[in-house]
Amino acid sequence: MKRPWNIPQLPVYSLATTGEKGLNMNICTYVSAVSMQPKLYAIAVYHHTQTWENLQHTPSAVLQLLSADQFRLVAHLGKKSGKQIDKHHWLHQKNRLTRWKKYLVLPNCSALVALHTQEVIETGDHSLYIFEVQQYYSSQLPYLTTGLLSEKKLIRI
Repeated sequence: MKRPWNIPQLPVYSLATTGEKGLNMNICTYVSAVSMQPKLYAIAVYHHTQTWENLQHTPSAVLQLLSADQFRLVAHLGKKSGKQIDKHHWLHQKNRLTRWKKYLVLPNCSALVALHTQEVIETGDHSLYIFEVQQYYSSQLPYLTTGLLSEKKLIRI
């Protein structure tokens, strides 16, 4: 029997942040739009990760809704820590970076959302970031879900 938080097939995102060590990208599914005016997103960021540390010093980030074809990136961006691995270097070597506006992002995402931190709420082992949308882009590409990651045996639900 599935746990209640694993029942829906959630979209899979990568949150791109920048800090002293440069660009970092993680995988996140604890993401929700929470306001229409202004347009706000809530994103839970696990404590003591490179993403969390970057957000302590830089209020901007880019939320990337991964496309279904990007499922292979989850093994590197989600199962490896930005504290141990230079994800920017790895993505650059694999030719997996492009520019959108002034940001380095993954090419061929289903959507991109430039964010600015509005508020941070400490919640258990995560910090809940409330971000205001600055800019966005949407494509017609099908997006990656936790259901597809489960089918590909990258996660267990």
